[in-house]
Parts: sequence; C-alpha cells; structure tokens
Amino acid sequence: MKYYFTKNTALSFEEAIEKTTELLKEHGFGIITEIDVTATFKNKLNADFRKYRILGACNPAFAHEVLSKEPMIGLLLPCNVVVQQLEDGSTEVSAINPKVNMEIAKSESVSDIACKVTEILEKVIQKI
Repeated sequence: MKYYFTKNTALSFEEAIEKTTELLKEHGFGIITEIDVTATFKNKLNADFRKYRILGACNPAFAHEVLSKEPMIGLLLPCNVVVQQLEDGSTEVSAINPKVNMEIAKSESVSDIACKVTEILEKVIQKI
C-alpha cells in the first residue's frame, strides 16, 4: 500500500491549491501550515525549484480524538498535502495516507481514526 494518494489535474498550480483547500474545508479540514518550498529554496539556497507547496491539513475533531488516545501521535500531524507543478506543466496533488503513516503507533484505536481520515483524504484527491 502506498503512503500517499495522488492525482494529476488540468488545473493551474494556484487553482489546484484553491480547489484542494475548498474540498478539505468541506470535510472539516483547515490549512494550519503552508510551506512554499519554491520560495524557501530560493531564499535560503538561491536554488530554483518547480512550484511546490506543502499544505498542512487538520481536522480538529479527528486531531482531538487521536491525540486523546495517543498523545505522541502529534509527531505525525498534520496531514500533509502536496501541490506541485510537473515538468510537462501539469499539476499534481498528493496527500499522505494516514492509515499507512499511523501504523507505526500499533494502536487499534489510532488505526480506526486513521482509516476514517484516509477515506476522506482519498475522496478529496479524487475530486480534484
């Protein structure tokens, strides 16, 4: 099983970020972190890099539930979503697979929550 879900889209890079954010919001997720990898590499390394953004998505209800059961699971939060422009100019949107990511906790209660979140993120990616 892959550790991520991915889909290519005809949307522009910025449109894909907007659409992804909207779809996540429909499922109770907010973007709590946003890393502009392109700008960071340019500013810190003076290196050019394709358009690449990491969105840290969090659903507070799921986060509260899982942190109540396994406090150290916060090391694996939030659920990262990557939007990147590929060499051919198309845009790719990918999300972490929480079910695979959280198997490390070896906890059935964490796994149950991760399965719910996985189902949502997979639907979001497919709707892009």
